[in-house]
Amino acid sequence: MTGAAIMSDEVFKANLQQRANVVEEFLKNYPLDNAAIPARLRQGMLYSLNAGGKRFRPALCMASAGMCGMDEKEVVPFAAAIEMIHTYSLIHDDLPAMDDDDLRRGRPSNHRAFDEATAILAGDGLLTDAFAVICDMPLPAQNVLAAARLLALAAGSTGMVGGQMLDMQLEGAKAGTLADVERMEALKTGAMIRASCVCGSVLAGASAAQQAALETYGAALGCAFQIADDILDIIGDTEKMGKPAGSDEKKGKSTYPALAGLEKSRQRARAEADTAIAALSGFTGPEADFLRAMANFAIRRAV
Repeated sequence: MTGAAIMSDEVFKANLQQRANVVEEFLKNYPLDNAAIPARLRQGMLYSLNAGGKRFRPALCMASAGMCGMDEKEVVPFAAAIEMIHTYSLIHDDLPAMDDDDLRRGRPSNHRAFDEATAILAGDGLLTDAFAVICDMPLPAQNVLAAARLLALAAGSTGMVGGQMLDMQLEGAKAGTLADVERMEALKTGAMIRASCVCGSVLAGASAAQQAALETYGAALGCAFQIADDILDIIGDTEKMGKPAGSDEKKGKSTYPALAGLEKSRQRARAEADTAIAALSGFTGPEADFLRAMANFAIRRAV
């Protein structure tokens, strides 16, 4: 296994939960003017935003900033904004026009709990409001602006949104190649994971070398994470995952395991996790240990 010693699962999970708790506290009261939001829209936004989840992406942002010398608490608003954008994407992905999933995080998808129009607007609200939260951060303006731009690109047409378009085009006949799948997953999942890491370093005023290392780490982690997710869709349990298992096969989606098989997929996920760990060879400290453990944990789910 490449890289330094990895912290135990128990310590990793405690560290992850600690960061998740900080983000949850920030999001507990929606960070904008609650009274100005129409009641049903606010209910729809909070229904999904406060539905739980491990808060991987915010934790990546916080740990990356901490590893580059910044107090993690200073980037909590940005980390929370990342979660708002991620939540919007889940709401929209579940819509009948997209993945048409009825379950998310163990309960009815937003459009099932409310209706399609409310779900669309709830997602729109979370995405747009996230950047208002970012703009209110009391950090050097040039760092906030640079990080906000990176996040917008990762979430937009050249990132997550573009990846979702490719994902829909690969649905139906398993006609895609591994190269098609890799490109789609690098955009749909990898872009936001990579940005979560790099944005943390940018906010911390990290060096170009540190930012480049975290970009390599985030890209590899995103690939490992998505392949593991695709494996779980085949071997996982709906109740444990909180979302329907087997949906990719039912829709005929081109995924890494569908095209390469489970064993090769596990090998690729392991190789990407090792690449992520190796990218942090120049970093020391508890935040670096946490990020290394994150790479291992991402693929251990699919073993």
